[in-house]
Amino acid sequence: MARKVSNAAGGSLRGKTIAVLGLTFKPDTDDMREAPSIPLVTGLLDLGARVRAHDPVGMEQARRELPDIEYCDDPYECARSADALVLVTEWTRFRALDLACLKGEMAQAVFVDLRNIYRPEEVSAHGFLYQGVGRGSDNPVQKAVDVSDLDFVG
Repeated sequence: MARKVSNAAGGSLRGKTIAVLGLTFKPDTDDMREAPSIPLVTGLLDLGARVRAHDPVGMEQARRELPDIEYCDDPYECARSADALVLVTEWTRFRALDLACLKGEMAQAVFVDLRNIYRPEEVSAHGFLYQGVGRGSDNPVQKAVDVSDLDFVG
């Protein structure tokens, strides 16, 4: 999935900042066991990205698993100066993000929705390049992602 983020962000991640929303393996828990964020963040770091992350309740536990990233108090701080935003865990509060505010914080308006909680049209109407998962490539506002790459997302 890190390569998918890299492609959405325009290629190389070296020196780019990636905002990650959601670290726990599912919403409403602080459990990091088998969280899809772990291999994703590790892959982003391996590709040279700087990673900023926010999770409503899992950041203390995430710090043990992912010590080499920056932790932020809210989604908008997390998105500040980011070259791409990746939504990993479908927390209820992430379903109602102020997309205009979010875009205003970012260096580049790239939104990778690994849980497909947003409609592509809604996100693109705010000026984002949107990439969902497993949706057909016939939608001009997103790029298709091969579902065979999703074995850890579940």
